[in-house]
Amino acid sequence: MRHTRHSPPAAPGRRRRRSALHTALAATAAVIVALAFALAGTPAQALGVGGTPSPVTGNATHFDGLGAPYGGCGMPQANLDSQDFIALNVFNTPGNYNQFTRPVPPSQAGILGMFDNGLNCGRWVKVSIGDFCTGTNDGAQNEPFCRNGSWVADKYNGATLNMLVADSCADSNAWCRDDPYHIDLHTDSINRFQLNGAAVGDLLDHWNNRQVTWQFINAPNYTGDINIGFIQGAQVYWPAISVSHLANGIHGVQYLSANGTWVSAAMDSDMGQAYIIGPTATAGSGYQIRVTDASDNLINGGQVYHFSLPSSCGSNCSAAYTQVTYTTTPGSGPTSPSSTPSTPPTTPTTPTSPSSPSTPSTPSTPSSPSSSAAGAGCSVTSSVTGSWGTGYQLAFTVTNTGTVATSNWAVRFSFAGSQTISNSWNVTAAQSGQAVTANSVSYNGSLAPGAATSWGMVVNGANQPLSGIACVAS
Repeated sequence: MRHTRHSPPAAPGRRRRRSALHTALAATAAVIVALAFALAGTPAQALGVGGTPSPVTGNATHFDGLGAPYGGCGMPQANLDSQDFIALNVFNTPGNYNQFTRPVPPSQAGILGMFDNGLNCGRWVKVSIGDFCTGTNDGAQNEPFCRNGSWVADKYNGATLNMLVADSCADSNAWCRDDPYHIDLHTDSINRFQLNGAAVGDLLDHWNNRQVTWQFINAPNYTGDINIGFIQGAQVYWPAISVSHLANGIHGVQYLSANGTWVSAAMDSDMGQAYIIGPTATAGSGYQIRVTDASDNLINGGQVYHFSLPSSCGSNCSAAYTQVTYTTTPGSGPTSPSSTPSTPPTTPTTPTSPSSPSTPSTPSTPSSPSSSAAGAGCSVTSSVTGSWGTGYQLAFTVTNTGTVATSNWAVRFSFAGSQTISNSWNVTAAQSGQAVTANSVSYNGSLAPGAATSWGMVVNGANQPLSGIACVAS
């Protein structure tokens, strides 16, 4: 069965160990309080989730390893580029320890933590050891860090290690909520920090939760090219891949669709290295992709990667990660995505059942609406990408068929029965009775002629054909 991280705070079976002082935190009502940071005696800097132009300082904890089969970024621990890895905070909600929707929707962008809905996955950070806490630093809710004590320097200050972002922290404690620059280190990495050219060796025995200073960096000593692998449950009707060995992180994947246009793939929840792509032929198993890095640039000049679903997967991939070989061709066409979200696409919180997917419906082509602006036009196709007992998942592709760029587009259709929308992504969707309208959002309304973008929704109710599907462009 496919394992995804749609919204839970930790992967099933995962157990975090922060330190010897880590205690079970009571589930108390959240009270908004003034945040009392004890970071060098001053408040933390303003949060900028996209980068760290100068080093930032936060509390550091540690955990034993990624859950099975994936960490929060969609890669198994065994397949990471390095066993020196960290988790970043999902939320930035000082004093509020409730759980929130993952991925964080645009309407709540103010609570984004440094994990940035997965957009910082696969990036590298340089971590430097800072001061030791002589008091209590247990991450208790509504309590200051290092209370009844102080921060002091010791012989480990200045030890450094390059580490990979591979996981996320959404736990309901002060570390993961009150401290925007908190990072969670892989326990096995702590004694590998380097000072004066040698491993410190016994830092773990002198931890008690420390401050660290850290900053994003490009992948150290990078050689070669990206790795591509299909994740557990991947198949023809759910081609889910993870991309790794990245020089500068990953902000998106585009795939060449069956109609010959480049489409921005949907991220699998907020697992920032995992994307749901599409084939180059309807119901096919061959794929072509391009990858966008953390600077929102196509990597290697827009180089195209060609690969297929491996025969070893049979009807679906049972292994957590099945790496594929690929061929490449030089970049061609647009030098930037036709539609690259400024916030990550949101995927549904209701799991699909890829072991028994529905066959995609025949794509629908809308009539040419009279309300489209002169020279503007668009078409939409839809398909069922998964179904289960109480609902199903729909994927849509909107293509600019006009002669001028669009500013906005809208798709309209009607359900055949009593279906209701459970969740949607990459659109603003509204339902009135059986009628549905899905409007483009800020990052995908503008499409050049011939360009396309994708969106989708989860529907409660029986899988029945849509009626009256149409696209309007302006």
